[in-house]
Amino acid sequence: MQAKKIIIHSDALNVGGYPAECPFNTSRASRTLETAGSMGLLEGSDREIVAPVRVERNELEGFHTAEYLDGLEAAAAGKLDPYAGMLLGLGTPDCPVWPEMVSYLTLAAGGSVTGARWIIEGKASVAFNPSGGLHHAHAGQASGFCYLNDLVLAANAFRAAGRRVLFLDIDVHHGDGVQKAFYARKDVMTISMHESGHTLFPGTGFVSEMGEGEGLGYSVNVPLPVGTYDAAYERAFEQVVLPLIGAYDPDVIIMELGMDTLSGDPLAHLHLTNNTPADLVDRVVGLGKPLLATGGGGYHVEHTVRAWALCWGVLCGDHAEHEMAMLGMGGVMMGNTDWFGGLRDRMLLSDAGRRDEVDAAVDATIAEVKRTLFPLHGI
Repeated sequence: MQAKKIIIHSDALNVGGYPAECPFNTSRASRTLETAGSMGLLEGSDREIVAPVRVERNELEGFHTAEYLDGLEAAAAGKLDPYAGMLLGLGTPDCPVWPEMVSYLTLAAGGSVTGARWIIEGKASVAFNPSGGLHHAHAGQASGFCYLNDLVLAANAFRAAGRRVLFLDIDVHHGDGVQKAFYARKDVMTISMHESGHTLFPGTGFVSEMGEGEGLGYSVNVPLPVGTYDAAYERAFEQVVLPLIGAYDPDVIIMELGMDTLSGDPLAHLHLTNNTPADLVDRVVGLGKPLLATGGGGYHVEHTVRAWALCWGVLCGDHAEHEMAMLGMGGVMMGNTDWFGGLRDRMLLSDAGRRDEVDAAVDATIAEVKRTLFPLHGI
């Protein structure tokens, strides 16, 4: 049986999502499939659209506390005391409460667990859940638009199957919930590339956060300055992330593809084009490991949808053929999605006039990681 590339979605995820006023727009997943489908990226015997299987209470309790899950259910039913809700992170501007929340959230989180199961069973080599990537959720508290940590749940499924997991987070915000879950473990290495906590929520993710106990050295953070642009970001990836993945040699990789790193995102301050996340995905696919990818942040909806469709094509190995076709058009069709190449940003966006300052900060971070973490892995 050929292992497939699967994208996880169903019509059930098109209803009951976050309230319209919330910046976390859950229509991004269905719009990504529409864009990918319009370009033929869902066709082929090697790929399949798979419906998510809802994650059940007993599975959730493998990470989340019973008190928190009870509070989540009570909040959805309108029965949670506001003070108790505040302690659980519920009912805040970042984590609003709405009636359908438990139904939607358990299905979205179930998508990542579904992808993990397909990989464990050898039915898929690549799985992408654009509705997942809720990396700020903690065991007993919601945070930053995140309620149920699908990434931790998926990693736990891999761990239960005896797999060593590498979690790579390229969302602009530090993946604090996932880091905390595995901070004292070495069977899951977490690597987060993000805008520095000095300038962005959640205010964590510094190089000095390296893990504890047997997990020392297995939490890796690459904080980046405001204005980080493609070449600087990719330099950090090449010099820090790839050597550590090689040293760790995981059995499976989970990759959180938040697109709030892109220039113009209203909630962050980096200046990437979508070429960078696509190229990083390409490099990770090239490592030859089973790969579970998820969505995440991304608050300029059109940019996020286009970038996720692009990354899906890269996950499937389609990009080279379509980009050669695009080159033959002489740029006539740039800026639309009639050709796969049109998904890519075609100009280098501004580095905010801070290139020298950015380069110095990025190089200092690279040097600090190499000095403090590399020796722990024999690099």
